[in-house]
Amino acid sequence: MFGRYSCQSLYAEINFWSIGKTALGGGRRRIFFMKIVFRHNFEEIISIENILEAWKEFVKGKRNKKDVREFYSGLMDNILELHSDLENQIYQHGGYKAFRINDPKPRSIHKASVRDRLLHRAVYRVLYLFFDKIFISDSFSCRNDKGTHKALNRFRSFTYKVSKNNTKTCWVLKCDIRKFFENINHDILLEILNKYIPDKNIIWLFEKIIRGFSSKPNTGLPLGNLTSQLLVNIYMNEFDQFVRHKLKVKYYIRYADDFVVMSGNRDWLERQIEPIKGFLSDKLELKIHPDKIFLKTLASGIDFLGWVYFLDHRILRTTTRKRMLRRLRESQTSETLNSYLGLLKHGNTKKLEKMVLERAIM
Repeated sequence: MFGRYSCQSLYAEINFWSIGKTALGGGRRRIFFMKIVFRHNFEEIISIENILEAWKEFVKGKRNKKDVREFYSGLMDNILELHSDLENQIYQHGGYKAFRINDPKPRSIHKASVRDRLLHRAVYRVLYLFFDKIFISDSFSCRNDKGTHKALNRFRSFTYKVSKNNTKTCWVLKCDIRKFFENINHDILLEILNKYIPDKNIIWLFEKIIRGFSSKPNTGLPLGNLTSQLLVNIYMNEFDQFVRHKLKVKYYIRYADDFVVMSGNRDWLERQIEPIKGFLSDKLELKIHPDKIFLKTLASGIDFLGWVYFLDHRILRTTTRKRMLRRLRESQTSETLNSYLGLLKHGNTKKLEKMVLERAIM
């Protein structure tokens, strides 16, 4: 017996294939395989309507930038030319302007041209919703209605569950992937995209964007691209699914290149390290930073996303606190002050709040 069923949504077509099989007891067993694929086509992404909508989103807060003003001066001609290049598949991604920031550690940021960034936005606005539905709920970086604060709250919720409301020992395995963006393999990323996107013209477009930058041959995504934020989550979703479904990890949180696994059993956590390393290395060609593998109790303090967690409270990481105070000395605008006061509300920081307010008054 062999049957096929399908159901459709706005962003995906889900195909269910069923295989009937006689069991030993004379009954039947039905096995289902589910494949989720992206339904939109290349023409929708590159349409003038979509590019115009992408422009409205892209230009917010950037109208006074020199390069944006120059592009806007010939907006329709530029959009029509971009559309034509994409339609005829003669589009080539331009180069990048590189600069460095310290936030908090030195990072290399690469900025594409306005034309290319507009295309990134046009691609992102169509594909994001589809892929966001595929990601696990406990991946928190660069996603709508997620972010650091929700990741921190999820961390606290998990620690309560694992520790049985602080009556049992909660062990935490914390790891950091080494040079995350720099080591994304282009071929592996395109192979993953091919699993979900049947339209080869969309794959062609992704290949132009992905191979438009490299930190070394066939490797690397630029920090600063909107598409990079989506692509690294697509890449790391392979790992998320492995951890959740193969390793059967219940208490797992990932934010970009940082992730934690929690358990009441230290030995079990220690046994997960090698499978984790193996999957990242063999399947994704990524490495865990050897100096950033920590297996500790919650009671001893867990440093995660700028905060240090203990059994019943969390405090701001020392380096985060120093950076905050330094920036307040450099800029005492109301926006900066309110931003940091908002941050401090997420932890046990009454003394620090008082210090910040006193410095602002002074």
